[in-house]
Formats: sequence, C-alpha cells, structure tokens
Amino acid sequence: MNDFLDWAHDLSPVAAAAWLFGANLVSFAFAVALGHLALFSFSGNRVSLPPDPLEPKELVYTAAGIVVNWLITIAAWLLWRHGFVVIRRDTGWRAWLDVPILVLVMDLAMYLLHRVVHHPWLFPIHRLHHDYDRPRPLSLFVLNPLETLGFGTLWLIVIVLYPSSWLGLSTYLGINLGTGMMGHLGVEPFPGWWSRVPVLRQVGTSTFHAQHHQDVHHNFGFYTLIWDRLFGTLLPTYDAEFGHTLPVPPTAASHKV
Repeated sequence: MNDFLDWAHDLSPVAAAAWLFGANLVSFAFAVALGHLALFSFSGNRVSLPPDPLEPKELVYTAAGIVVNWLITIAAWLLWRHGFVVIRRDTGWRAWLDVPILVLVMDLAMYLLHRVVHHPWLFPIHRLHHDYDRPRPLSLFVLNPLETLGFGTLWLIVIVLYPSSWLGLSTYLGINLGTGMMGHLGVEPFPGWWSRVPVLRQVGTSTFHAQHHQDVHHNFGFYTLIWDRLFGTLLPTYDAEFGHTLPVPPTAASHKV
C-alpha cells in the first residue's frame, strides 16, 4: 500500500483526474450492481412500494452527481498533494480506531446538515431527492448537485482536520457507499430481530431511511440511529414497523420538482 500511496501522490494533475474519474465510475457501477443483487435476494421483504418507471431526469442527476463526486475527490487529492490532508500509513489498532471516529463524526455532521436542508428555505434544494419516495438503487445518486457538493465539503473538512490512516479512510468510504445503497433498496436485508439487539439496533437500516422518505420530519441520520434517538427525531413507530411495507402518502407522491 505504501508503494500505491507514493504513486498516487506523485501523479500529474491530469493523470490523477483521469484515475479518479475511473475510480468514481467503478464505485458507482459496483454499488448499483450490489444494490440490484440485494433487491433480488430480499425481494420478499419490501419496506417501500415498487418504484415508478425510471425517468430521464434521474439519469441526468445521477450523471451530474458522479461529476460532482469526481470533482470532490480531485479536491481531496490536491489537498493531500499540498499537505493539507494527512493520510497515515500505520495499520495497527489506531488505524482501526479511525473507522468508528470517522463514522460517528461524519454521521453527526451529515445528520445536522440533513436537518438544515429540511428547513423551508433550503428544502427546495433537497426536494428532488424526496420526489422519489419509492426508492431504487439509483435513487442514492439522485440529488441536487448543490446537495452533493455540501455533503462532499463536509467530508473534505473532516479529513483536513483529522489525519486518518489509509486503512480507516478506505474502510469508512466503503461503509459510506454500502450504507447509502442499503438505505435506498426498498427492501430490508436485515432479519426481524435486528432492531431488538442493543448494539445492532443503533445501525442505520433500509427501513430507517425508507421511513424518512415517507415522513420528512423524522429519521435524519445515515450510518446510525444514535443522533435521532439523542435529539428526539427517530420515528416513534420505527421498531414496530421494522421490515414492513410502508405506504406512500398521496401528498408525497404528488409534488415533483
């Protein structure tokens, strides 16, 4: 890994941009493919109604999101290249400790930003994502580019302020992609007893985010339910409805951008 880090650090800006574009495309394709595999595997455990037919607008915003994410990773590379981001090379206990630190810090930061974009003044930016309240794997990427930029900027701030190991950072990015995809499956891959186990019940689930798409006043977290429980925004019926089909409110289905 040290050789790879040295190679990546010394790339020319053009070569780095090209490599990062390819990496973003591979990550996108892998996530969507994994999402459809999960849909096939857990099709009998729906937590939202089947999605409407795919709209061209979804593809346009997905493509825009890939481009914005690519620009964010270029910014991260430039910050690393010029010493503003430090990527540690250790692989011991401290490197593994980076994983829960990054998960919890980013989860709190994104929870707060998510609540901010639900303010009436900013919700028009976020509304696009809520237009698709019957999610499919692609729905993870259907965001207003400004919103994608906002979440990406949070990540840049965190990695500038916190010198993470490559192991912790790459593991976090995998968790970020996997959790985001799971939240937009429309099916629940976890068993019914999951929400009754003390530690596991704090983990974000497909049911948890599907409920947010049906009730915009609850369930703002991403990786965990910790902040929703702490700040009183967890849907009171979450445990009772875990793994069950959630109907789409008529008002939610009717207001498109």
